[in-house]
Amino acid sequence: MVTNESDAFELGGTDEIHRLGYGAMRITGEEIIGEPDDPENARDVLRRAVDLGVDFIDTADSYGPGVSERLIREALLSDPEYRDEVVVATKGGLLRNRDGDWLPNGDPDYLRNAALASLDRLGVDEIDLYQFHRPDPDTPFEDSVTAIAEMQDEGLIRHVGVSNVDAEQLDKAREITDIVTVQNEYNLGNRESEDVLEACEDAGIGFIPWYPLGAGDLGEKEQVLDEIAANHDASRYQIGLAWLLEHSDVMLPIPGTSSIEHLEENVAASSIDLSDEEYERLAA
Repeated sequence: MVTNESDAFELGGTDEIHRLGYGAMRITGEEIIGEPDDPENARDVLRRAVDLGVDFIDTADSYGPGVSERLIREALLSDPEYRDEVVVATKGGLLRNRDGDWLPNGDPDYLRNAALASLDRLGVDEIDLYQFHRPDPDTPFEDSVTAIAEMQDEGLIRHVGVSNVDAEQLDKAREITDIVTVQNEYNLGNRESEDVLEACEDAGIGFIPWYPLGAGDLGEKEQVLDEIAANHDASRYQIGLAWLLEHSDVMLPIPGTSSIEHLEENVAASSIDLSDEEYERLAA
């Protein structure tokens, strides 16, 4: 279980969460479109995550689309036993069409409608954390973030985050409103956002690495991972997660899965202590 209080992080100085969360993209249908084959299993996975101590769930309106948010409401947010135990983050600004294309839309009016739809699907009056999913080349970045900040002022959103941004965009967003998280691709095999991570560390901003396991594609690190995994009687995926948690105090990995067994393995990674030598071998 996730029980190490030293592994906690405060979002915006008000909401304390464990640093290992859960990403709810995989509880939808194949190719992240439509309903899952077994909706009750999806709800069971969400409830099991919280039972294991996970208290940070990440989703987006484009997962399904809308399916992941609704399942989170059904499994967690409509149940008082779970609602008070979890912080739910969602995202807007990236559409998902039925052909599987991802289409950015940062138009302020669109973002307002998207956030209102997320509020309805989640069944809440205030979104715990709303993240701008991806900058839109056809809309000024500042206009998109300002629209989200205005909804925060109205009490529709508690915290604001951004996703898929560079360091300059993060600076621009922070000039508009308090940013509590950044969600960028990051894992052992892809550290292109290292400068953004460093900026987050300096500002106390949570860094949420999407693709935290690189979908299993960790390149030249695979052999080292396997050796270290054998030392800990763990999987390479667990070691990859343990390394992320060790790499930065603001790192908030959100591994996703539709399997309870895989979920339990992911959560167990938070209890793996890498030696300094193991950490450095992976970091090299």
